[in-house]
Amino acid sequence: MRHVISALVQNVPGVLSTISGMLASRGYNIDSLAVGETETADLSRMTFVIVGDDSVLEQVRKQLEKIVTVVRVDDISAQDFVERDLMLIKVRAQSGAQRSEVRELTDIFRGRIVDVGHDQVMIEISGQERKIIAFIERVRPFGIIELVRTGRIAMVRSATNHQEES
Repeated sequence: MRHVISALVQNVPGVLSTISGMLASRGYNIDSLAVGETETADLSRMTFVIVGDDSVLEQVRKQLEKIVTVVRVDDISAQDFVERDLMLIKVRAQSGAQRSEVRELTDIFRGRIVDVGHDQVMIEISGQERKIIAFIERVRPFGIIELVRTGRIAMVRSATNHQEES
């Protein structure tokens, strides 16, 4: 089972190292990790994905809660939440029909071309992981030059909002 965990931590040097080291030393693999400052400058939010059963999740929670710099730990996968990944990808796109086709795919997936070179384009795309993977597979035949992705970020929905965003 895939668990999305959100940890509110003190924004101090070494907190990422402490947490990732603790998880690694206990044999837990982090499938995805994103860290960033919150609305409060002295706090950061770590969002990570761990795969395992409920006992793995419980052990990870207990270990995280023991770390002094951790303020709060939530398993948001048990709640209604929105999650996103961000990707930058360079794709071969010769001028003419090939470039037009890449541009059309980018539009269909609601991406943006953020840089244009002589024979390549750089595309920014965000969304759920399955959308990112689908886009990668669609542009693979053109030739992927370089690809970089963020870790997953996620936030629990408000109680009054029940619509799924794509």
